[in-house]
Amino acid sequence: MKIFNSSKEYGLLGKLFHWITFLALLVQIPFGFYLVSLEFSSERIELENIHIFVGITIFYFTLFRLIWKSINPSPTNIKSFFRGQIFIGKANHFLLYASVFTITISGILKKLYMGETLNFIFFKYGFEKDNFILADTYYNVHVYANYLLLALVTLHILAVGAHHFVFKDNILKKIL
Repeated sequence: MKIFNSSKEYGLLGKLFHWITFLALLVQIPFGFYLVSLEFSSERIELENIHIFVGITIFYFTLFRLIWKSINPSPTNIKSFFRGQIFIGKANHFLLYASVFTITISGILKKLYMGETLNFIFFKYGFEKDNFILADTYYNVHVYANYLLLALVTLHILAVGAHHFVFKDNILKKIL
């Protein structure tokens, strides 16, 4: 298997970026909703630290994925797609990336405005003053962005299913 994308399919790195991100989010999102149900305790703090570490890792991974995507273009679209499909697909991908970044940044800002210092893997950072009103606002953004991400992923999966089973094209084979 080739590392770089070809005109017909994604290369190894493109596929790894896609599937590792998907699997990490598949675990991370339910884990976050589980954390909300826990009472404040040392166990919850430990689990939140894991959640934050994984979230920041997803952020870096997504950033690297976009850099890779900018220097290694995606396979070309099948010519039978009408413009609306191509636009919807591109819009969905853009919004998927935007929601992942919104989730991570809002989660980070929520914790920072709570007065916490965060480990960003390469460095640590914290605000000197807390602001619980802003922290609560960023928490709400964090939650709603997760719901948006779930809707976008659902649309993405349904579109792939439609292309595979209804249109019978090779779009699924490009990423497997």
